[in-house]
Amino acid sequence: MNIHLSYVVFSGGSLLQTVYSSVPHNLSIKYFPTHNIPNQLMNRILITLLLLGTIHLLPVAAAQSEQPNIIVFLVDDMGVMDTSVPFLTDKNGKPERHPLNDWYRTPNMERLADRGIRFNNFYAMSVCSPTRISIMTGQNSSRHHATNWINPWGNNAGDLGPADWRWEGLKEGDITLPGQLRKNGYRTIHVGKAHFGPEETEGAEPLNLGFDVNIGGASFGAPGSYYAEKNYGRGTNRDRSAVPHLDQYHGTDTFLSEALTIEAKKVVAETVKSDQPFYLYFSHYAVHAPFESDPRFAANYANSDKPDNAKAFATLIEGMDKSLGDMLDQLDKLGVAENTLVIFLGDNGSDAPLGQQHEVACAAPLRGKKGAHYEGGMRVPFIAAWASPNSSNPCQKRLSIPAGQTQSQLAAVYDLYPTILDFVGGKNPKKHTLDGTNLATLLKGKPDPNYDETFLMHYPHGPHRSSYFTTYRDEDWKVIYHSHPNAKTSGNHIQSGGARYQLFNLSQDPYEQTDLAKTSPEQLSRMMRSLIETLDDQDAQYPIDENGNELRPQLP
Repeated sequence: MNIHLSYVVFSGGSLLQTVYSSVPHNLSIKYFPTHNIPNQLMNRILITLLLLGTIHLLPVAAAQSEQPNIIVFLVDDMGVMDTSVPFLTDKNGKPERHPLNDWYRTPNMERLADRGIRFNNFYAMSVCSPTRISIMTGQNSSRHHATNWINPWGNNAGDLGPADWRWEGLKEGDITLPGQLRKNGYRTIHVGKAHFGPEETEGAEPLNLGFDVNIGGASFGAPGSYYAEKNYGRGTNRDRSAVPHLDQYHGTDTFLSEALTIEAKKVVAETVKSDQPFYLYFSHYAVHAPFESDPRFAANYANSDKPDNAKAFATLIEGMDKSLGDMLDQLDKLGVAENTLVIFLGDNGSDAPLGQQHEVACAAPLRGKKGAHYEGGMRVPFIAAWASPNSSNPCQKRLSIPAGQTQSQLAAVYDLYPTILDFVGGKNPKKHTLDGTNLATLLKGKPDPNYDETFLMHYPHGPHRSSYFTTYRDEDWKVIYHSHPNAKTSGNHIQSGGARYQLFNLSQDPYEQTDLAKTSPEQLSRMMRSLIETLDDQDAQYPIDENGNELRPQLP
């Protein structure tokens, strides 16, 4: 015998869901958006359905139990080694500790990693704005053309960079992840650093880009100050970078990371109370310069022989980690931890003030740091976990993340857009090209043979720690092309010893010590062909020569 049941589920004022089911199978779901329907009319609709005999039962399901909450916890200038969580692995694929893992204190990152999965080959762009816009759009920076950090007060293409690069960043009406999530019933919350567009442009204000709430976000990347005693920069010589919306903390001893956390907890609590799913993009200014010591943690590093600015950097890391723990505790307190997916990552390689920019130093044993063309410039921590794992939770059944595992397949920041949007049932507009791929299979701890394990990082600007370069990784191989191999970097170095090409096998040489460009010519040609094809496919922009001519990469 078949039992016919019909359900109307009204959730959070955003969705009317009619489910017809028969036993043992034959299930269909119809969705009716209701956010513009007056309550009186909605009541008439429900009464009419009752009179028609359509509704036999009316279980009301809260939005919090139907749609997952999403937190993207983004840390500025945090590389893969700036943590006590070991991400790099040994030859057997097991996490392997290095000295920097014992220097930094991040117990709440450890807590999150124990509950979920960490990626040991996760890539970001080598500087911040390109990564942030990649997260927002699901596109590689070579396609969205915001290929440099955005100077809030002037076009910083560089003397030999493409003058028409996307210096003005995002604008109102652009397709963005928060904008698409808002269409799917989410309250979209921005807390912290934005850096999506320069001053006095639409992109400077996250409310123009799909967010319902903005706390602390503006055009600049570095805060005026971390100290409330200095009003977070207001009234100082860094007034143009004063963090907005936090006047209530001015003159207190509330460190910036703490103030942002307090505000994030408030707005999440308000959203949960309104019974609406939320997307929280919590983007810390930490651990970007200025390296101002967080007094709450300074004693933990007082006896170290490291430089004072390195000690201050470590306190910024620990303060960020406290923020993560406070957010996890808040989710527990609000009763929504099981329904909240937390994605933790950095926006580019480490900027720890430890050693020279192209050496094995601040990201040891990786080579290089933020802005450099080596792995230390673009490898970042990535952890995904349910805030409170429970295998029987309906949301977690849809995305079962194993606890304490390491995923070694390559992935990148532009993968967040399709992963999150697909998971919540959203659809990417057909006109919007994506470079990202849904990470669901990888998040489940499984290999994904359909994932294209390549990564392109294109930086047609200078001077920076590395200038006018493109890197391309294809599984174990990595090629680097230097458009101006003799151009000096911001540190007054020649970044590749004057070589136009560099080639590394990362499985045999993970720390990029042996350049194979001259000894493996066939592999170099293969990798360069792929690099060139990918740039062409993504409609990349290129640096220029001294006469203004476009410089496209050339085969060896």
